[in-house]
Amino acid sequence: MEGYDNKDGYGKKNRDEIFSNAIRAGKRTYFFDVKATRKNDYYLTITESKKRYDKEGNYSFEKHKVFLYKEDFDKFSEGLLEALDFIKSSNKEANEVEELFVTEEQNTNSELIEGLEAEAYSNVEFEDLSE
Repeated sequence: MEGYDNKDGYGKKNRDEIFSNAIRAGKRTYFFDVKATRKNDYYLTITESKKRYDKEGNYSFEKHKVFLYKEDFDKFSEGLLEALDFIKSSNKEANEVEELFVTEEQNTNSELIEGLEAEAYSNVEFEDLSE
């Protein structure tokens, strides 16, 4: 009976986990795991894992999980793509405004420097150099 318990747990785990992908992103790791229900329907778990340290320097992992079932795949992916598109377009607009500001600032600085250089050089007289 002793070996039976271990084999039973092993078989269940093998059946449940269909696919797994770990993505390391800075201090976080994201796990995308496809699992199966008893009726062999697939669902997705998304886990965020962060390493946390206590005052003594010991660490533990803080995990947050989202379960996504097949009836929600379409709405979830639409919402995710919409949010990502918004972020990309907002960042693009912000970058364009920033580039425009930096370009105008550079032009203003260039004009200022050219004006100072022209003023500095235009006041130089050769008689002043001979002293």
